[in-house]
Amino acid sequence: MFKEFIEHARKQSNKTAVIRAGDVHSKMDLSDRMPAVCAALGSEKFEKQYNIKRTKLEGPIHGANALRYRF
Repeated sequence: MFKEFIEHARKQSNKTAVIRAGDVHSKMDLSDRMPAVCAALGSEKFEKQYNIKRTKLEGPIHGANALRYRF
């Protein structure tokens, strides 16, 4: 997922990336794991691992929401 969402945005010289939990959930072919995906995407560990900072959350916290990150 890193390459598809974050690395792609960085290569395009974008300063932000938008990641939808619903997209990650689908691409990983998961079933009924949306809260786990949301928790992972919103975690401090995720931000530190990829050197990003969450700037915005759209929609319910455990829904197929979009998270906006800046680099």
